[in-house]
Amino acid sequence: MRIRRPSRHDRWKRAAVLALGTGLLVSCGAGGTDEKAEPAASAAVPDIDCPSGGGQVRGSGSSAQQNAMKRWMQQYQAACGDVQLAYNPLGSGAGVAQFQRGATAFGGTDQPLTSEDRSVPQDVCRGGRAIDLPMVGGPIALGYNIPGVTGLVLDAPTLARIFDARITRWNHSAIQRLNPDVKLPDLPVVPVHRADDSGTTQNLNAYLKGAAGDRWPYPADKKWQARGGHSANGSDAVSTAVTQTEGAIGYFELSFAVKRKIDTVRIATGATEPVAPTTTSASAGIAAAKVAGEGKDLRLTFDYKTSAEGAYPLVLVTYEIVCDTGNRPESLPALKSFLTYTAGEEGQEELHAIHYAPLPESVAVQVREVISTLS
Repeated sequence: MRIRRPSRHDRWKRAAVLALGTGLLVSCGAGGTDEKAEPAASAAVPDIDCPSGGGQVRGSGSSAQQNAMKRWMQQYQAACGDVQLAYNPLGSGAGVAQFQRGATAFGGTDQPLTSEDRSVPQDVCRGGRAIDLPMVGGPIALGYNIPGVTGLVLDAPTLARIFDARITRWNHSAIQRLNPDVKLPDLPVVPVHRADDSGTTQNLNAYLKGAAGDRWPYPADKKWQARGGHSANGSDAVSTAVTQTEGAIGYFELSFAVKRKIDTVRIATGATEPVAPTTTSASAGIAAAKVAGEGKDLRLTFDYKTSAEGAYPLVLVTYEIVCDTGNRPESLPALKSFLTYTAGEEGQEELHAIHYAPLPESVAVQVREVISTLS
């Protein structure tokens, strides 16, 4: 049973409480750093059906979606202050593992579950199975630190050689051909990759394998297998390493590049102009995705070779992993309420302001339909 929606007066009171800094989130207790509530950005409070009796919802996983989760939790709790939320951005691999152990109500991952990952103990999804719900879209930005160089253009084959340590100087002829009017320095290339199992890594591997062909001989895996380079745990640490290292190039979700004012690569796709990572160009790339899952599973497939005008090809969609049936009764009402908000129009609209791309409405509608059936 759901309680009535909070009155306007109630919702303004809750926003005022948040503005005073009242802590509303609990720790996952599983290591890493949980996202915590911050003062509400404005007095506007989402119109949400809150679950009766409050509840707790714990999630962990993808660090690429941590900024979206932070905003969503802040907004959700302005309306539903009795619900305790926590999200631990440990990385996709850890998020899947914690969900499989039953430590969380949902896991966040930047790549749909494999057949092996989908297997969970019977006491986790009692009578059911784990499914993928696409929730957060956006470009994977390729951030770089080359003093005096802005608007750098690279293509998939050149990126493959850079991240595989086969191009080691920024004034290499292959890069110069793509940037004929730019004076490139004789500076070492320092590729930075994720040290942890990462869905962002898996998406980059999938893009390079799909768009660069034989030039990228590695599988679309969460583990980094290319040669050389430096490593760091999580998107936050990778982006920090790029800012601190001249000649560095790394990959992370766009909001980290914006936050740290990191220059980003424009990708030459065969379109009239190279494409920069923006929420608009990512939406254009995601719009061509197809639902490839079965039943309630909504995993997507992408066309990494697209040359459509304005479509950024290096995109990710972060999924929330949940049980289709067999969810824990004590967390199910709050889980459904929270995910209904994040997949709804208000929740998806919040993404523009923090440099994520909303899901295409055709996909978002399917996500909301599946959430309504969770049991």
